[in-house]
Amino acid sequence: MSFLGKFREGLAKTSKNLREKVLGVFTPGRLTPDFLDMLEEALIEADIGVEATMAITERVQEESKKNAIRDDEDLFSVMSGVVQNILEEVDAPLKAAPSGPTVYVLVGVNGSGKTTTIGKLAKRFTSSGKSVIVAAADTFRAAAQDQLAVWAKRSGATMISHQEGSDPGAVAFDAIKSAIARKVDVVLVDTAGRLQTKKNLMEELRKVMRVITREVPDAPHEVILVVDGTTGQNGLAQARVFTEVAGVTGICVTKLDGTSKGGIAVAIAKDLGIPVKLVGCGEDVEDLRDFDPESFAKALFDARE
Repeated sequence: MSFLGKFREGLAKTSKNLREKVLGVFTPGRLTPDFLDMLEEALIEADIGVEATMAITERVQEESKKNAIRDDEDLFSVMSGVVQNILEEVDAPLKAAPSGPTVYVLVGVNGSGKTTTIGKLAKRFTSSGKSVIVAAADTFRAAAQDQLAVWAKRSGATMISHQEGSDPGAVAFDAIKSAIARKVDVVLVDTAGRLQTKKNLMEELRKVMRVITREVPDAPHEVILVVDGTTGQNGLAQARVFTEVAGVTGICVTKLDGTSKGGIAVAIAKDLGIPVKLVGCGEDVEDLRDFDPESFAKALFDARE
């Protein structure tokens, strides 16, 4: 299935809700106060965020004054265009180290899909001929190491782990040292799921970051916050705190499989200027894909190509 097709499938519920609410009060050629109120409400409910919602409604009003919104498809095309612009303004591919190991650290709250995302990334890299080490720096949850071990075996990656309860910074240190000594291409660091409100766990994350930078001065090359697409506006709060602590450089939105509203990708890009770099649209390895702003924006409003 094409990327646009995957997004249309994953965002079908959101798109349907948006269209039904908006079209229920839409009169072509005339934007009533009721319509604008409903438009704002529908966008906020889709987790698009206040700033992006304001940008969309302002553009819709501007285009309406130019008589550029003649029917519902014009309306959704304008809205899709605004979202695409928001996402493209910050869009950036995954970075790679110019030399030595490329180091990615994945962070986020419990249940967001970090470990699964690392496994899929490992498979992607090994399938393209790169050597990979996965660092099991989530030392608090035994199941996390077991899950990562399965992914490492499946992908052909090497896993570095310590016993449960050990220092996550030490795991990261060993993984980096091993990668340098063995000239490994990519290091993927799994970290413990932690609520952004837990100060001691966030301080521990800072320590992991310091250890990595001490060994490879330009690393980590990406700090990817994995956000469950069903989490709603709490995802924006997560992004703010994790960025402050760990310097998040990109977002991976998971569970875009029909249950997610998906708008959080737009809110984070608009409010924080952080690009979405990866999306998870299903359980299979190939369902972890590089983000495509145009396809996402079209699917969110079911806009025609």
